[in-house]
Amino acid sequence: MGNSFFSLWIPRYLTYLRMRNYSPRTLESYEGTVRHFGAYVWLYRHADPRKLVIYDKDFATARLDTDVSVTNVMVNDYLTFLTSMRTYRPKTMHRILSTLSSFYRYLTIQGIAEFNPVTAVDRPRIKQEEIVYLKHDQVLQLINTIEDPRDRLIIRTIYATGVRVSELCSINIEDIDFEDHIIKIRGKGGKIRTVFIDDRTLEDICTHLEGRIGGPLFIGQQGKHLSPTTVTHLFRHYAPPGITPHKIRHSYASELYRRSKNLRVVQENLGHSSIRTTEVYLHTDLDERKRVYNDYFPLSDKNSAEKKEESPGA
Repeated sequence: MGNSFFSLWIPRYLTYLRMRNYSPRTLESYEGTVRHFGAYVWLYRHADPRKLVIYDKDFATARLDTDVSVTNVMVNDYLTFLTSMRTYRPKTMHRILSTLSSFYRYLTIQGIAEFNPVTAVDRPRIKQEEIVYLKHDQVLQLINTIEDPRDRLIIRTIYATGVRVSELCSINIEDIDFEDHIIKIRGKGGKIRTVFIDDRTLEDICTHLEGRIGGPLFIGQQGKHLSPTTVTHLFRHYAPPGITPHKIRHSYASELYRRSKNLRVVQENLGHSSIRTTEVYLHTDLDERKRVYNDYFPLSDKNSAEKKEESPGA
């Protein structure tokens, strides 16, 4: 009947995401993933029985007028197809599966799909990698090596507030409360949150503004906001290999948690909707681990019965 085709439900799904304030970049990514999967399903269902393999070039003729209802076997076949064409990182496969799962959750809510086929698909294992980040003194050392005042302030502001690059670039002077030392940030999904800023960084901002009272905090081309790409280039120029704006945000989260042990505050400051996302940024501080070891492990110098037995007069 055509009322459950990908061609009809992909636009409706994107409208649903827009109503939930998903960013344009996320919408583009979700649309591309679901359209590609829908095209694969169409090719699979309309393939010549004598043809055993689907190739990338076949997608040029693929359409989306095919039913959205599929099984987990179809999803697994799609993953097999993807990995046969090129090598995908496990994180990329997770993102693809998460997108398709989101699409099918929407379809089940709408009563178009009876179940979410992605829930029965095994996800590839992601190796636990040690995240590279800088400690407080290292961040300050990086900042102090930068001679250009604007570039130095950009990196300092990221560390002082923990904002994302896109959030930093969208800050207007009007968003800054110089009296209360706070900045209103427009985060993911258009959500507004408040971050705090220290005296020194705020003083540097005042110097940087040179009397301006409105408009972008950091000005890019044609008087518009600075682009995130420009900030990325700054890090490539100044920072050690592997240190990105996101890693400085990671340093902010790690230092704030290490000193406060308040995970909820770190979550709010970073603008995370889930506290599980925040936990990825945190490290058990080496000094804290050493203190716990010395205080509680029976063989430590502080608690060792063996050492007490060997000491004179024991």
